[in-house]
Amino acid sequence: MSTITSEQLINFVYDEARLLDEQRYHEWLNLFADDGYYWMPLSHQQSDPKLENSLLYEDPFLLRVRIERLSGERTYSQQPKSRSHHLLSRPDILSGDAWHQPENGQFTVRVAFHYVESRGDIQHLFAAWSTFNLIADKQNLLIKLKRVDLLNSESALPNIQLFM
Repeated sequence: MSTITSEQLINFVYDEARLLDEQRYHEWLNLFADDGYYWMPLSHQQSDPKLENSLLYEDPFLLRVRIERLSGERTYSQQPKSRSHHLLSRPDILSGDAWHQPENGQFTVRVAFHYVESRGDIQHLFAAWSTFNLIADKQNLLIKLKRVDLLNSESALPNIQLFM
C-alpha cells in the first residue's frame, strides 16, 4: 500500500463506527485482520488480555458467531433489535502518519466516544475510548487489535448486546 495519510487513518475510525451503527456487521468484520482481536478490558489500565480477566477478548471467529446470533430470527433477546449510536471525538494518531510512516506498516489511533445502546424503551449510555492497532496490507487498513476501554469497566454493567 502507498503512504497512509492522517486523513485515511481518521476516516477509517469514523467509517468503522458508522458500520456498527448501521448494523453492517459482516462488513465491519471484514475490517479485521485474520489474527485480529476485539478486546474490552475489565480493569483500568489492564495490560494483558490473556493473563487477566476481560469483559471481551474475541478473535474473528468469535466475532462471527456473535454476528450470526445477532442476525438470527430466533434470537429472542434481539426482538426488538438493539440499535447503537457512536458519538466520536476527533481521533488522535498516536503512531504512524504521512510524516512518520512506520516501516512495519502499523499504526495506532485512539478515539474517545460516547456510546448509546438502545432496545425497546431502554437506553444505556457508556463513555469510553478505543485504541486501534491497524496494519496496512496491499489493499487497505485492517484492525490488528481494537481495544475498548470503558470509563466504568469495573462497575456492574448491563448486558451489552452490540459492539462498541
